[in-house]
Amino acid sequence: MDYTIVRINANNLHKNIEEIQELFWEYLEWANGRLNKEYSINLDIKSILEQDMEKLEVFLYSYSRLLLAKEDDFPVGIVCIRKILADVGEIKRMYVRPKFRGQGIGKSLLDSAIVESRDIGYSKIRLDSTKFMNTAHALYKSTGFYEIDPYIGSEIPPRFHQYWIFMEKQL
Repeated sequence: MDYTIVRINANNLHKNIEEIQELFWEYLEWANGRLNKEYSINLDIKSILEQDMEKLEVFLYSYSRLLLAKEDDFPVGIVCIRKILADVGEIKRMYVRPKFRGQGIGKSLLDSAIVESRDIGYSKIRLDSTKFMNTAHALYKSTGFYEIDPYIGSEIPPRFHQYWIFMEKQL
């Protein structure tokens, strides 16, 4: 399989906006389905998607990133980085379409996010992930992430912390 990692910026956002929205929607739909099945949690994913798309520019600043994995110009995965503290970034919305999982795309996206985070100047990068995402946890741990307590800047409400894992990597 031949895929590339594309950094989205103000110049190519318009060309990729529909693909980004599709990937965000698929991620939210998949995650919400699992949250409902595992923990009887049902999120308002339409509202979350609207909020994500309204504040998409947060991933276009010099201290953030939005990366797409594409195979023959078809989007197969996404990862975003945002700033949560002066020297701390956070990985958001990391997702690979189910058909393309197990082919190293998630690892490439994560490796790219780590490199980009270092280039930005972060001393550490954090993320949150639901407890049922075991494959993702193994990937994160294989690149040096370790579990931490819930952190300042996480978007996860305290009432859901029991269902989430919070992780960090020193850069």
